[in-house]
Amino acid sequence: QVQLVESGGGLVQAGGSLRLSCAISGRTFKVYAMGWFRQAPGKEREFVAAVSWIGGRPFYASSVKGRFTIYRDNTKNTGYLQMNSLEPEDTAVYYCAADESGTADFGSWGQGTQVTVSS
Repeated sequence: QVQLVESGGGLVQAGGSLRLSCAISGRTFKVYAMGWFRQAPGKEREFVAAVSWIGGRPFYASSVKGRFTIYRDNTKNTGYLQMNSLEPEDTAVYYCAADESGTADFGSWGQGTQVTVSS
């Protein structure tokens, strides 16, 4: 199994930007894909974006498409989520997760990082 640690969250004004990082350690050779999810207070956890660890186009939720960019640096075993044009509705705890099965089953999760966007 792999371990994931997120960083980069914080407080930002609407229209601002943040970059989240997800450091992956352990059996990184088993990672097929990495994803970002978020959970706002009182809401279900939702998918944000995902990218293959070995190449291929990324996928985004419609709510963030055009504003967020997911990418990874395999040399550093780190994934990123660049978030631009942030909106108050983006306020949530953001989690990164790893798919080690190749079936889009994200079974390993980080502890989460808080993102708060003020209006």
